[in-house]
Amino acid sequence: MGIRLSPYGTFNDIADSDPKGLFAHLINTLNPFNLSYLHLIEPRATTAGGNDQLVVDAPRTGQLFRSLFTGKVVLAGGFDQASAEKAFSAGEADAIAFGRLFIANPDLPKRFELNAPLNPYQRATFYGGNEKGYTDYPAL
Repeated sequence: MGIRLSPYGTFNDIADSDPKGLFAHLINTLNPFNLSYLHLIEPRATTAGGNDQLVVDAPRTGQLFRSLFTGKVVLAGGFDQASAEKAFSAGEADAIAFGRLFIANPDLPKRFELNAPLNPYQRATFYGGNEKGYTDYPAL
């Protein structure tokens, strides 16, 4: 079992005056439970599906919280191949999750391997209730 947290999330006007302090305390409290993983959402992508704009000067959850958690850490939120490799190489995470990019590119690892172009995802089809925009993207 794992847990997913968004320390800097702002969806539906959620906010905290001291997210670093609050989530550091929470992570330390979670450690004794020996969770399989801690999945953190990056603050640069805090709009949780509201738009595609990334906050470039936001703190990085991997830098802030990786050293506090005793298990595996997964990061998500606005990563592309280069930024994922950088975070992974810096030891900020054990894995990087790709949501929208994987939806639009069912062969994403192969595309990364080949440096192939990516299909753009279609935000207008998210949460649409059928296959359009989920299972109809072309593979290489």
